[in-house]
Amino acid sequence: MSNGSSITHFLLLAFTDRWELQLLHFWLFLGIYLAALLGNALVITAIACDHHVHSPMYFFLLNLSILDLGSISTTVPKAMANSLWDTRAISFSGCSAQVFFFLFLMSAEFFLLTLMSYDRYVAICKPLHYGTLLSSRACVHMAAAAWGSGFLNAVLHTANTFSLPLCQGNAVDQFFCDVPHILKLSCSHSYLREFGLVMFTAFVFWWCFVFIVLSYVQIFRAVLRIPSEQGRLKAFSTCLPHLAVASLFISTAMFTHLKPPSISSPSLDLVAAVLYSVVPPAVNPLIYSMRNQELKESI
Repeated sequence: MSNGSSITHFLLLAFTDRWELQLLHFWLFLGIYLAALLGNALVITAIACDHHVHSPMYFFLLNLSILDLGSISTTVPKAMANSLWDTRAISFSGCSAQVFFFLFLMSAEFFLLTLMSYDRYVAICKPLHYGTLLSSRACVHMAAAAWGSGFLNAVLHTANTFSLPLCQGNAVDQFFCDVPHILKLSCSHSYLREFGLVMFTAFVFWWCFVFIVLSYVQIFRAVLRIPSEQGRLKAFSTCLPHLAVASLFISTAMFTHLKPPSISSPSLDLVAAVLYSVVPPAVNPLIYSMRNQELKESI
């Protein structure tokens, strides 16, 4: 019986067997990647350089853009290189690093989205307490907690996953190294410890999502009391896309990690992975930033 130490590399999922379609996937991912780089880099530069946008909301947005840049750079460049060079291989250490950084950055991002919903709740529902509840020190502590929680989650999952004996070959049925697909390679019953950790993480993420939803319910109740129809439309047009992205992220991620094996298929897994790993970092600059007049003027 082989274990993880005897595997020197993994084989990632090929999008297609046809070279022409592989090139098409390369150009598609390249366009998405460049759009994400440009959008998030503009946001980071604008917030860092313009003192007019130095507020808690933009501080959290700065952190979000940094996390988005890191998360999409963890998975998409390797997938593009594999499509361009018609290869599937990734080293064992490269796969381990990809799992760690992806879990670290995406977990921290979801915790940060939770904090951003709290920021909007306080700003709209408790504006007189905004300066007290979201002081500079409090914002730094909350952001550090999000980054630290993401780091701890990544360490636990990466250590658990790659300590399992792997007996089912080295072919990962995904375009990047993802925990559920590596668990499929483990020996029978050896994955139960990691599955328990996945369930605990899903429980924590679910309650974060419940907190986000409840925050926006309170926000919408406050918005409906705004006498100006234009003001209500502006608030709804800003908040609804935020909630939509958070919902897309948590629903597709939990579907990927918790779905029963009986409904698993490569195409379904691929679509779900793209929706929670590629789409949010690319669209977040548009949803959180480009719709904001202050930030557009700063850019």
